[in-house]
Amino acid sequence: MTNKAYNAFETAQAQFDKVAEFLNLDQSTSELLRNPLREYHFSIPVRMDDGSVNVFRGFRVQHNDARGPAKGGIRFHPQETINTVRALSMWMTWKCAVVDIPLGGGKGGVICDPHNLSPREQELLCRGWIRQIVKNVGPVSDVPAPDVMTNAQHMLWMLDEYEAITGGKYPGFITGKPVGMGGSLGRTEATGYGVIFTVREALKEMGIRPEDTTASVQGFGNVAQYAIQLYNQLGGKVVCVSCWDQNEKTAYSYKKLSGVNLQELQDITDKFGGIDKGKAIGLGYEVLPGEAWIEQDVDILIPAALENEINAESVTKIKERVKIVAEGANGPTTPEADEVLHKRNIFVIPDFLANAGGVTCSYFEQVQCNMNFYWEKDEVLGKLDTKMTSAFIAVSELARKKNLYMRDAAYVIAIDRVAKACRSRGWV
Repeated sequence: MTNKAYNAFETAQAQFDKVAEFLNLDQSTSELLRNPLREYHFSIPVRMDDGSVNVFRGFRVQHNDARGPAKGGIRFHPQETINTVRALSMWMTWKCAVVDIPLGGGKGGVICDPHNLSPREQELLCRGWIRQIVKNVGPVSDVPAPDVMTNAQHMLWMLDEYEAITGGKYPGFITGKPVGMGGSLGRTEATGYGVIFTVREALKEMGIRPEDTTASVQGFGNVAQYAIQLYNQLGGKVVCVSCWDQNEKTAYSYKKLSGVNLQELQDITDKFGGIDKGKAIGLGYEVLPGEAWIEQDVDILIPAALENEINAESVTKIKERVKIVAEGANGPTTPEADEVLHKRNIFVIPDFLANAGGVTCSYFEQVQCNMNFYWEKDEVLGKLDTKMTSAFIAVSELARKKNLYMRDAAYVIAIDRVAKACRSRGWV
């Protein structure tokens, strides 16, 4: 989305095609899985605070639901495209399959910039999105969740509109809701913690102690902040973070060799994950260009922002010291960059494994809502750790056994599970 020439869906299909060939998938199964089962495009008229009407473009793509209801977030972004949503829905299918939860893949989006919308306008946009798609989503067919620039409040507005239209109470329709309104404890931490659970396991395999490592993180939203928190608890030190500066319409990296202080940065960060540059300078941070996060002399890189951030150009800036790339974002690495990382023997924890903590905890939230019985936070995070660790070990063992790149091993497990589900149902 940061580069208009970049097509995330073409990347997703290229990744799939490579593994489909390895698995010797028949042509009909490959054709079924390399494209969405269905997609919806619609317009959402919103009466703005000044009395004018703006028409926003919305999407919902359901890639595959052979293993269960489609599952995936709704992102609000000014550069949203249907190809991005298609790619994300496909990655959600593999993500649910690789951690072995009974859900399929979906994704939604609206072309808009929430920075420029009042709370009232955002509420009307959320309710309008539901009105346009209400016949095609639901707790047993397609379960949305938050994504880039959407949050628990947006989800609650959407749930309220869905229940108003359908005339019932369906808290399992949407996840990422506020705690106390059907949301799950631990959901906020889940994606970032899941990334670090996999990093911890990778370091174990390498015989490296977390406290002997340093990291650089791209992004400072929810995923990045909780990844930093847990990584610090394990003894690791983050020396650089990057984020988008809304005022200056550009990204900056903030570096402190003694280690960034998570709490002090959170205290000067807006709700969209933007750090106040002036205050950061006052706290002793070195301000660098946005892409500088990838150039740091660290052991671990954690891209936790948007797609296409480790590409043919930027991958050449990665230092020799880097041992692990843990993809907290969806689709941060292009196929061209992947080849370079593979040749350099950098251990890549692929996005749909590394960041699967979010959808796993969303599944836990859905289960709790449907039971009307909610777990304590320690139980949620304990189950999350077990699920993420089991998935990582399965992928890592297959990678070693078949001499596969980690991304390819994760795809083999995920695609094989979905293909078997499609065949079992008699679809192919």
